[in-house]
Amino acid sequence: MYTTRVSGRVDAPCAVVYRALVSAEAIARWRVPDGMTCEVHEFEAREGGGFRVSLTCEAPDAVGKSAARTDTYHGRFARLVPDREVVEVLEFETDDPALGGTMTLTRTLTDDGTGGTDVVVLHEGVPDAVPAAGIETGTRAALEKLARFVESDIFSPSPTDQGHGRARDRRP
Repeated sequence: MYTTRVSGRVDAPCAVVYRALVSAEAIARWRVPDGMTCEVHEFEAREGGGFRVSLTCEAPDAVGKSAARTDTYHGRFARLVPDREVVEVLEFETDDPALGGTMTLTRTLTDDGTGGTDVVVLHEGVPDAVPAAGIETGTRAALEKLARFVESDIFSPSPTDQGHGRARDRRP
């Protein structure tokens, strides 16, 4: 098992970014990799609340961790600090012991002093069978999608939230 850390910047306030991290509708839009679809089966954003999500590859020859083209994972919210941190404990639904075990996904949000948010994404306990490069590439892409999502007119959490912008890669 290993750990990855990816960080970036989103030109939106922490409150807006946080709401995109704890909304099932938002997750289904920005946390899905390109070339995949997302189905949120369960999502109860509270400490101890559960979630279950499936990501399905559009390519007919793709190999999934849970089914032919699908990765399904489930877990719980271990810690929620409004506008600051989201900690999820999750695991793949798989019969493959090399992909088993729980992982911890921590997203930490920090006000950058200019109205934007520095986001640090830490994956801990990732099975060795999951390529680190894939996790890191996917996380950077997710940060970009998160930024596009929160800056769009599609995601308007409240009339007082005015932040807009893009994620910028910050490699450790």
